[in-house]
Amino acid sequence: MSLVQPLAGKVGLVVGVANTHSIATGCARAFRAAGAELALTYLDDRALPFVEPVSREVEAAVLAPLDVERDGQLEAVMDRISAAWGRLDFLLHAIAYCPSEDLHGRVVDCSRAGFARAMDISVHSLIRMTRLAEPLMRGGGSILTVSYYGAEKVVEHYNVMGPVKAALEATVRSLAAELGPKGIRVNALSPGPIATRAASGLDRFEDLLATARARAPERRLVTIEEVGAVAALLAGDAAQGVTGNVTFIDGGLNVVA
Repeated sequence: MSLVQPLAGKVGLVVGVANTHSIATGCARAFRAAGAELALTYLDDRALPFVEPVSREVEAAVLAPLDVERDGQLEAVMDRISAAWGRLDFLLHAIAYCPSEDLHGRVVDCSRAGFARAMDISVHSLIRMTRLAEPLMRGGGSILTVSYYGAEKVVEHYNVMGPVKAALEATVRSLAAELGPKGIRVNALSPGPIATRAASGLDRFEDLLATARARAPERRLVTIEEVGAVAALLAGDAAQGVTGNVTFIDGGLNVVA
């Protein structure tokens, strides 16, 4: 392991890049700077023009379509990784979704279909991804997902995504326990609010940003680069003893009552 490039010689999959401002983009940049070779995915043809610049920047060897609601696409991505490298050392799952009519209402009013879809895309896709990655991580590996403080406490306007992220964090713990004997670590990143395209779908998101900036001990918002730095650490061998954790990158916001 190089101290300059701690991920040198490692292969990683990054799922969730939407554009240059995505949390997944900050992570991809950090992974590449640390020496990793990368595979990236994009949702569909409409998303491709926004993901391609990131793919070029991080010199991704694989750029593949991935809509986790479409049968076979996740398997196709893993097949391409297997063909290119024959293994996978780490992956980042940074996708979440809830239909707007359910996201913007009370939890008690969330529809059955909306809740099921939010859980499938945001949580069960991590399980499916992990199951397919497991045989490619023969020498161990690191699996990361992205959560939020709303999994632990009720955050105004986060609504049904609170229960969904709580389920995601519980899933992280279960996967960590099951895969630990194989040397596969599973952790969640929990950034503070960041102005990404996905987050902008929340009601009164600007108010959430202002509140976080005012209340965080560091009196500022965190950046995608700071999230990426922590992701790169957890992806590498230096974090071999860390699994099943939720790591906050929020300027200390989570410790404030």
